[in-house]
Amino acid sequence: MKYKHIVWDWNGTLLDDMWLSVDAINYVLKSRGMPLVSNKDYRKVFCFPVIEYYKKLGFDFTKEQFPIPGFLEYYKKRFEDCHLHKNAVVVLKKINQFGYTQSILSAGKQSKLISWVKYHNIDHFFSQLIGIDNDRADGKTESGINWLNNSGHKPESILLVGDTIHDSEVAKAMGVKCVLIDIGHVSSGRLKSTGETVLPSLKSVVEYLEIE
Repeated sequence: MKYKHIVWDWNGTLLDDMWLSVDAINYVLKSRGMPLVSNKDYRKVFCFPVIEYYKKLGFDFTKEQFPIPGFLEYYKKRFEDCHLHKNAVVVLKKINQFGYTQSILSAGKQSKLISWVKYHNIDHFFSQLIGIDNDRADGKTESGINWLNNSGHKPESILLVGDTIHDSEVAKAMGVKCVLIDIGHVSSGRLKSTGETVLPSLKSVVEYLEIE
């Protein structure tokens, strides 16, 4: 078995929340009379740090502070409408049965990550839930490196699974292998531009591990 530990991204990878992120940003854009975004356009521009994504949409942070009001409030209000991606529980269960340990590494706030994972009744699959200490979604590179340095795992024994270019960047900074799944916040073409292996579904992660 090449890998021993799987590090999952949360939003967009295990949790199917891209649609809610689009609804939430369109709620903010509409309230300001700004052009709305489609799902396709969203996947073309979403990035980390999230403030840069907001700038691409036309927000001017020389005139206001970030995070802007409205998005998180809308997201939190409708969070319970989000579900895990198809086969998420089956995949997590199989990977545990194969003998791998698993964690989640998120650019979301730590306290919220813990409550959201518990809400979906999958916290028992993970040895650790790693988030950040604020709502700015600046990224998770530092959190990932700190976790790795204290985890007892060797970098070559870890596979990071995500859905964004940032996940590839984090994996490189940690010195671990990464695969990206084309089911979340970033378009297929942008994912492929990273040079990482791009998989079509969560179930394909199990197939990938069986081959590796």
